[in-house]
Amino acid sequence: MSLWGGRFSEPSAAEFKQFNDSLAFDYVLAPFDLQASQAWAQALHAAELLTADENEQLQTALQDLVKAVTKDPQLPLQTDAEDIHSWVEAELINRIGSTAKKLHTGRSRNDLVATDLRLFCKQFAQQLVSTNLVLIQALLNFAEQYSDALLPGYTHLQRAQPIVAGHWAMAYVQMLQRDVSRLKDGLKRMDFCPLGSGALAGTTAPIDRSLLAQELGFRQANENSLDGVSDRDFALDLLNTASIGMIHLSRLAEDAIFYCSGESGCFSMSDKISSGSSLMPQKKNPDLFELLRGKAGRVIGHQVALQTTLKGLPLAYNKDMQEDKEGLFAALHTYLQCLQMCTFAIPHVRVNVEHAELQAALGYSNATELADYLVSKGVPFRDAHHLTGSAVQLAQQHGVALEQLSVEQFKTISDLIEDDVYPILDIRYGLNQRRALGGTAPSAVRLAIKHASDWLHAAEAASKHVRQARLSDVDKICELIAYWAEQGENLPRSKADIMQAIQTFAIAELNDEIVGCAALYVYSTGLAEIRSLGLFPVAQGKGLGAELVAFLLWKARELGITRTIVLTRVPEFFGKLNFKLTVKEKLPEKVMKDCEICPKKHACDEIALEYLL
Repeated sequence: MSLWGGRFSEPSAAEFKQFNDSLAFDYVLAPFDLQASQAWAQALHAAELLTADENEQLQTALQDLVKAVTKDPQLPLQTDAEDIHSWVEAELINRIGSTAKKLHTGRSRNDLVATDLRLFCKQFAQQLVSTNLVLIQALLNFAEQYSDALLPGYTHLQRAQPIVAGHWAMAYVQMLQRDVSRLKDGLKRMDFCPLGSGALAGTTAPIDRSLLAQELGFRQANENSLDGVSDRDFALDLLNTASIGMIHLSRLAEDAIFYCSGESGCFSMSDKISSGSSLMPQKKNPDLFELLRGKAGRVIGHQVALQTTLKGLPLAYNKDMQEDKEGLFAALHTYLQCLQMCTFAIPHVRVNVEHAELQAALGYSNATELADYLVSKGVPFRDAHHLTGSAVQLAQQHGVALEQLSVEQFKTISDLIEDDVYPILDIRYGLNQRRALGGTAPSAVRLAIKHASDWLHAAEAASKHVRQARLSDVDKICELIAYWAEQGENLPRSKADIMQAIQTFAIAELNDEIVGCAALYVYSTGLAEIRSLGLFPVAQGKGLGAELVAFLLWKARELGITRTIVLTRVPEFFGKLNFKLTVKEKLPEKVMKDCEICPKKHACDEIALEYLL
């Protein structure tokens, strides 16, 4: 059944129908189309455009379709419907008759498909966040295992300075952290509901679009119907992030391919991620990494294709927009698969530690240390740079390393060079000196791993059960704080106080219900305190408390806070989260603000702990 045939006197040509129909690829939107239709039916009932019985019929039939599609996602492909919207309507008519024909009241396929696609992108973006986090953990494990294993570092593909393999892995952790940040930023921008925008000019139905948006899990409804039906920025955002993410995976793959090559030999691959040659028996090929590198072009191509499609489109909806889906779906699935395969591959890569250390010492990679040595003797760096270049040339002429030159030979370059130069030319000396933040010294790498692990813990919490509190959460937060105040664990707080401080709160959810909260209070001195932490008993023992703390520590770090405290009767809980014992005398801000009004101030049984960010 066509959704638009009344104006036409003859059917579409088979050739045009085949060219025009989109069910072959948009069938994947079935769960989201059904979700949007359930919310729309409820909104029509609230607007008195459907009776209670009609709404109940529709909700039951839609839920039955949800179950059918869940069981067999390709179920729509068994029909010749034009698109997923046509399929849903035809199925509803088959099940409940003429009542189904009322569902499309006040809406268009234009706002419906825009809603479906946003719901799909929101779900897929969350999956990409979670998959990136798993890969980050794999790289952190690699970095920790090889935090002091030497590796030659390169610029222009020429040996430059020694690094540690952990430092190499942490570079990709940083890249993936930015990918996660981009995904989360994109999620914020796509969190607007276009349903109710109609074909282009809005709906005549008296729909509460803000409530409809909330029912569908959006932050709010879009505020312009023309933009609502024609906006595909959210899809471009996601494709842009996927393209950048694939570039990062491609660069990692290129590094792995090079370090695994016979010319380098610093890495080796497990047989599980390698293949051989049909002709040359000795070959062990890095096909997995080559495919990661190769598939980047596919994702980038889909991103460029959508940009090109949208470039010249007038407002509002145009059929060109049907071209937004196939490339988007393919690109996102490719990106997801590549993240998963890279995660699988990393544990099957090992550093050939002894060989890599020998490689790191080649190429006069300690030359910068000699220049710094001359600087320490009072030589201006530019002159030291020139003198060191002369020393490298001298060593090359004699076919030796810098540290193999004699003092007499060094003195032909500079009289300032003495025997004390040799410890400085040791390959690990310069490495260990690079311990400033971001450096390759093992101590700096271990600190970077700690920071990234803390970030990962917070990101995992935010992607699962914890989020920033909103005004709509105030009543539930009041209920939580009142509960624990009655138990004597928290100081009571008024609703007005909580509402005023809502931006300081995070909440934990379980099965879409708020079950916990905590707040980050910042004192005028810059000290921060985690307070009002509590979970309903039903939610305890599930790790939600740790997730709330991790989320607030991440928030503190984002604010530039360097020290966070907590006063608690369960110090062992915070000890497991790397908080360290301190004394209340070091916390005058807390004592002056809260301790003076606490009913237990003369018999305080709380333990003070701190976390240095």
